[in-house]
Amino acid sequence: MDLHGNVSETLAREVELLTCYRTAPHEDVVETRLRAARNLIDALDSDIRPLRARVAAPILLPGEKTSTRVDPARTIYARVPEAADVDGVIDAGIWIGYVWADAPRCHAAVVVTGADADTIAREAEGLAERLWSARDDFSFVGAPGTLDDAVADAVAHAAAGGGRPYLISDSGDNPGGGSGDVTWTLTRLRDAPAFAAEEGLVAYVASIFDATAVDALFALDAGDPDAGRIAIIRRGGLRVIVAEHRNAYHSTDDFAAIGLDPAAADVIVTKIGYLESTLYDVARGWTLVFTPGPVDQDLGRLGHTRIRRPMFPFDVFEGAPDLTARVFG
Repeated sequence: MDLHGNVSETLAREVELLTCYRTAPHEDVVETRLRAARNLIDALDSDIRPLRARVAAPILLPGEKTSTRVDPARTIYARVPEAADVDGVIDAGIWIGYVWADAPRCHAAVVVTGADADTIAREAEGLAERLWSARDDFSFVGAPGTLDDAVADAVAHAAAGGGRPYLISDSGDNPGGGSGDVTWTLTRLRDAPAFAAEEGLVAYVASIFDATAVDALFALDAGDPDAGRIAIIRRGGLRVIVAEHRNAYHSTDDFAAIGLDPAAADVIVTKIGYLESTLYDVARGWTLVFTPGPVDQDLGRLGHTRIRRPMFPFDVFEGAPDLTARVFG
């Protein structure tokens, strides 16, 4: 699973070998799949029916505050493989939870699987304590700011010869959980003087999901298998990507596939939270912008009504929460 998922008690009861990524961005996808497969084969060969120890931690944070590129998540997740290597343990994982959904199962969870109930309970509670102790230390992985701040920084970056491209994360409508059709950012970029003239700054804006607009622009027999037909609208310095279907532009290959060279843009605005690996590598500057949308980073604007309370960071706790592991098997 993605470590930003939710592990309910029902899931922990029914699934014997839960495992999840240990990096965010998720650079260990292949390693996680291999580990899951090896764990399954080992369990079958040894005829072990794994026990699961689950701790529900009352924490619900966005991925942009829990990236393993920086502490405290980096240090906390470095402890996960150590717990998994303890005798009697098969695997261990920390799920941060999915803050942009509203259900009782939305919260952080630690799950440790193994053959010895006492051992897996101890390791699960230890990881949960580390997570809870660090709750106040989580902060945004990128330099946060408003869209006006980001545009001003991008202009200053270009004027100083800082190199191309400058990345702006339109975080409120990341297609990883957003709808991909929120035009709040595009509307403001359209009116920004920095991008008004052809000879001004060049900005790629990725992307807007609007099938009706694509129909009006052109009709093609072939297109991207995920995004369908794609059009690039040129207006002043803006190059606005309009797609038939919702599609994320989270890597340099996504831009190259439609003939846009990331290195040729002064600014790349894309619907994303923290930068995935290839965009992170090419970025010469970066702002994580707080924009409105289904995955708004301003958690108070989301209006949760069904999550369990109290929940950090929504509520103030009086005393420590119960971080006792429940063992299923």
